[in-house]
Amino acid sequence: MHILRSLLARWSQTQHKARHALEEDALKHILNCETLNHQPSLESLAGALEIPLGQAAGILERLASQERVQIRAGSFELTPLGREDALRILRAHRLWEHHLAEETRYAAHEWHSRADRIEHQLSKDQADELSARLGHPTHDPHGDPIPTAAGKLPSHAGRPIVDMEINTPLCIVHLEDEPAVTYAKLIGEGLHPGMIVQLSKVTQQRVQIYAGGKELSLLPTLAANIFVVPVPEAERAISVQGQRLSSLKSGQKGRVLGISPAARGPERRRLMDLGIIPGTIITAELHSPMGDPTAYRVRGALIALRLEQADLINIQPVAGE
Repeated sequence: MHILRSLLARWSQTQHKARHALEEDALKHILNCETLNHQPSLESLAGALEIPLGQAAGILERLASQERVQIRAGSFELTPLGREDALRILRAHRLWEHHLAEETRYAAHEWHSRADRIEHQLSKDQADELSARLGHPTHDPHGDPIPTAAGKLPSHAGRPIVDMEINTPLCIVHLEDEPAVTYAKLIGEGLHPGMIVQLSKVTQQRVQIYAGGKELSLLPTLAANIFVVPVPEAERAISVQGQRLSSLKSGQKGRVLGISPAARGPERRRLMDLGIIPGTIITAELHSPMGDPTAYRVRGALIALRLEQADLINIQPVAGE
């Protein structure tokens, strides 16, 4: 009997945690809708939480009874208390993503799902401590603004790249990280916040973008998840220069212009420890039979870099040095 009571207590506790997490996810969904000037609906809530409509309706009723959501004539919105809770969860999520990007070796496509699990466990004080340790970052790795401790949520100010002018230097400020499959496709193309790109062509079938020294052809629905701002006139002359280190053929040399913002935390520090800093001359010495990795000579030393590592290094080809 004692064992049965213990099992029931654990099951009850697990159910309570799961219900609590769903309620907080619902608050976060409503906040995201408000931020995008979209009207949340029962259908959008059920879709975001991946639950039946009836269960979503039950969550709304509980949130209303807790005075965290106000329901009127079929629509609903956050109360001041609900918005405060939603911002707290969003802050914890984006701070944890920043931690994963800067202090761990988890792949970029894992950050969002891992932060989804941790966000419900971090208290406000723990989030504040994490923010201080990270240097009070203002944006997460996807370019999303991190809510402040005071509950302010700035905007990333970007516009979908499909709405911008052709052949104009643009800076990526945000890649939409939901759904996860969309984000995985974007980073798979080598795109990242801080990257300078140009819109080459837009049709109903494809969107062509020049990025990182190569032309990308994306579906319009995928490209719509890339948010950019124009590069200021004074910076345009240098913004379009450079190409990826991986573009060098054996025997060719390049001068390092910089390391991509996509290289974060331990990976970025390792590249800098190897002497890969602006001004360094790198020579492509030997490509492996399979094309990856490639041996490069850096400051007299021969190092091997995988293709995805070489793609993070921006260079200007040089001759005769």
